[in-house]
Amino acid sequence: MHDFATRLFPIHRSITGAGVRETLSLISDWLPLDVHEVPTGTPVLDWTVPPEWKIREAYIADESGTRIVDLANSTLHVEAYSDPVDVKLPWSELRTRIHTLPDRPAWIPYRTSYYKPGWSFCMAHNQYVRLEAEPDRRYRVRIDSEHREGSLTYAEAVLPGSSTDECLVWTHVCHPSLANDNLSGIAVATWLALGLAEVHTRLTYRFVFAPATIGAIAWLERNRENLKSVRHGLVLSGVGDAGPLTYKSTRKGNAPVDRAAAHVLSHLPTPGGLRSFEPFGYDERQFCSPGFDLPVGCLTRSPGGTYPEYHTSADNLDFLKADALEESLAAAQRIVEVLEGDGIYRNTKPHGEPRLDRLGLYQQFEHGRDRELLLRAVLWTLNLSDGHHSLLDVADRSGLPFEVVRAAADALLAPGLLLEI
Repeated sequence: MHDFATRLFPIHRSITGAGVRETLSLISDWLPLDVHEVPTGTPVLDWTVPPEWKIREAYIADESGTRIVDLANSTLHVEAYSDPVDVKLPWSELRTRIHTLPDRPAWIPYRTSYYKPGWSFCMAHNQYVRLEAEPDRRYRVRIDSEHREGSLTYAEAVLPGSSTDECLVWTHVCHPSLANDNLSGIAVATWLALGLAEVHTRLTYRFVFAPATIGAIAWLERNRENLKSVRHGLVLSGVGDAGPLTYKSTRKGNAPVDRAAAHVLSHLPTPGGLRSFEPFGYDERQFCSPGFDLPVGCLTRSPGGTYPEYHTSADNLDFLKADALEESLAAAQRIVEVLEGDGIYRNTKPHGEPRLDRLGLYQQFEHGRDRELLLRAVLWTLNLSDGHHSLLDVADRSGLPFEVVRAAADALLAPGLLLEI
């Protein structure tokens, strides 16, 4: 996954344009995608799809022609969606068009201006200070860009299950060279889809790779009639840094995906954190808007805006950790396994404990990975399988991992001690 993120890192992405399409093309090398184009000017909910932005080059050059800032060196150097400009300016005017981070003087900030005309550059504050020391110098400023009729691009991969009930997995693809936000989400989503494509599933899985905010809004507008099929959802973003895994709940706070994620994170070697829903963050806020109120939560590590590297050049490939990506993928897979494997059952012999030895279950468990753990799971499952409690209820009540409870239920189904409701 880290190697895949490395391939994606240099691409100059924005909410529209060639960078998004190139990114989707690279994803399609691994996963068949259905690509959708939403034309410029299309009304989507309360928004309108903006013009497509194309940028060919951008730089600031001193009087000798030396480029002191160059888009070719960092995709963060130009504010996204900047207007074209080709002028010579004194430093006194140019300085008002430059963004820096005085408290992180070696880092370049990431800035956007999708819906407001204008232009600006971003640079390290250390460089800005050096330029301030020569206030009488003049500079050539060039941004070769255009806003044109085009489209917003997103892509889907649908993995059919035995049911039409869907689990939506969403990740944004619009940021330029930022590794954790969100090449990490792209990589984990792709690998999660690859794994699910190899197995039979009960649910249908819809993976969507789209620009943030406007992409989610466009997708919701175009899929209004199909939203009732969405039973679960997970936004994947910022899942590659060294911080602990964190899950942000759906708007309701008690959806099956909320309970599944809470259970999985509680059984990690280092338990993950849980956050209540708030209408701020990634695209879960669009899915959880009151008119839709979809059961979509967000899996991340350090939440966006809570770590210094967020939206800066320090969110680079060194900041992205291969082991963190693997742990995030494993957690997402386990959440899916809970959603797939949960169910409600009824004990067919509820009066006292059945003779497990007569049914050969003791012998079956003797060669299991942990006989005592499995026996505890069997007894808990028998006790709580009253037609009202789910297997996840059993796992949470008993403190046992869900996969052990699921294995116990499968063992009890074979001799007819459980019936699925």
